[in-house]
Amino acid sequence: MELAEKPLFDLVTQKNVNLWLEGQYDVATKAEIKQLLLEDPKHIVDAFFTNLTFGTGGLRGIMGVGTNRMNFYTVRAATQGLANYINKQPNETQKKRAVFIGYDSRHHSREFAEETAKVLAANKIHVYLFKDIRPTPLVSFACRYKKCIAAVMITASHNPPEYNGYKVYWSDGGQLVPPHDDGVIAEASKIVDPNQVKVCHSLDDLLIEEIDNEIDEAYLKAIRPLQHYPEINRKQGSQLKIAYTSLHGTGITMAPLALKEWGFTNYVFVEPQVIPDGTFPTVRFPNPEEPAALKLGIELMLQSKCDLLIANDPDADRMGIAVLHNGEAVLLNGNQICALLLEHVCEALAKQKKLPEKAAFIKTIGTTELFQAICDAYERPCFNVLTGFKYIAEKIHEWELFKGRHQFIFGGEESYGYLLGTHARDKDAIVCSALISELALKAKLEGKTLLDKLHDLYHKYGIYQEKLLSINFGETKEGKEQMSLGMQKLRSTHLKNICGIPVMVIEDYLLSTKIHLETNQTDPITLPISDVLLYWLKDGTKVMVRPSGTEPKVKIYCGLVEKQFTTIEQGLEISKTRCDQLLNFMKTHLMS
Repeated sequence: MELAEKPLFDLVTQKNVNLWLEGQYDVATKAEIKQLLLEDPKHIVDAFFTNLTFGTGGLRGIMGVGTNRMNFYTVRAATQGLANYINKQPNETQKKRAVFIGYDSRHHSREFAEETAKVLAANKIHVYLFKDIRPTPLVSFACRYKKCIAAVMITASHNPPEYNGYKVYWSDGGQLVPPHDDGVIAEASKIVDPNQVKVCHSLDDLLIEEIDNEIDEAYLKAIRPLQHYPEINRKQGSQLKIAYTSLHGTGITMAPLALKEWGFTNYVFVEPQVIPDGTFPTVRFPNPEEPAALKLGIELMLQSKCDLLIANDPDADRMGIAVLHNGEAVLLNGNQICALLLEHVCEALAKQKKLPEKAAFIKTIGTTELFQAICDAYERPCFNVLTGFKYIAEKIHEWELFKGRHQFIFGGEESYGYLLGTHARDKDAIVCSALISELALKAKLEGKTLLDKLHDLYHKYGIYQEKLLSINFGETKEGKEQMSLGMQKLRSTHLKNICGIPVMVIEDYLLSTKIHLETNQTDPITLPISDVLLYWLKDGTKVMVRPSGTEPKVKIYCGLVEKQFTTIEQGLEISKTRCDQLLNFMKTHLMS
């Protein structure tokens, strides 16, 4: 079929389709392209109008044929780029020229992991490959434990089932940051033809070593000392009844072991969600941020009278919870969980006189300012980094290189990701499932629930209210263009007020400028460049707008504090209404 007969295709789409029809691609792939040309040309445009680029977070996209899709060819090309970059590195004495590979329960995750292994081995790089699915934090941990130069995790985290992804870690166990992200991206962009990719024939290659439970045991040993009340956990942990769901993902392989390691043996599983399944049949989105994803878990919690529901996303780097309070299920959001964990850690260490003088904590710029208030109360610094846990990992690594500056204790972000300790360098829902259980047990022994503990924080620091609005522009060329135009318009218009409240400061992380509107003074921002707009209002309210790094969405965050309130309920109602007004105002300006 001649593509030139189809005038609805732009030149880039036409070129990419012709390359796949005429190049070294398998027969089944070519047949599928020809069928789509006949039956669904719109699908062809979305699949071929651009390349699925290797970005700072690796690859993520819909699975299928095409240059803009996750498939064997795009995975192999990305891996060849990674291999080329690794082989250009000077010989290191501390790190093996080896890569650790893990994968989640999504469709084709195992196959993508195998293709990754075969390309690396063909490039004379030693490979450690998990025999079975494992959580993302275990891959970060394993990279450090096996002293690898890099690691790859095949996952699309909590995205819908049609997605998959390819995350790359460097030798410190953190996701790629400069200069390595730019280096790998540059090498990956040079791979434009399958003939440029080296692939060995099978997993029997001597450079490919499959790993069973070695990492599991090492990980559990590493998190054991992170307990704050080990004796209480061991003796009374069974008093806390936990419902657990892995949302058809990898968490089931490690979370129960971690809970047991810390003394929490009284747990029940959400049985329909125990079996790993890439279709995620019981949920629309396998995301613990979505209340609908926790429906079955909440039903089990109420039926079994559990104190706590813990939900991990499919690659077990995020954790959501629900609490049984006065016989009802109450969901807590990522900011609330993060604040509770931080206060628990600081309070325990301070009471035991184990809070290091150089202790430091890290949050992302979109995370609740209650985090800062807690750090201030315990007289320890809080560092802000860009959205993305890799920047928390980067800061930890920086402190390690300059020993004596700061000692990392805990970090978190509003999107349900937290890390206790330095064993891993990505958000870790496994250790934090144990940590939240420790806090829930402490609360129960005090005659309280986690909601009571949250209200204690509000009385101590004020009611911090945050809300997120995600605007989905769709996984199409038109949707992505509309999203880009919306951000450009917002950036070019310096809002003077939001809902009648004067804007005092606008921080533009793409232009690296901080503008004080009253004086028109401009200061530089020292954090890396990122497509983020952050508005600080006169009353201390924070409004942040940024495109998602992995989905065609723009996320609008609002955060404010109520210090004057009669009751918690009244204060929450007022602050929620204010947040809704601010978010709707920003949505109107973004979409208009």
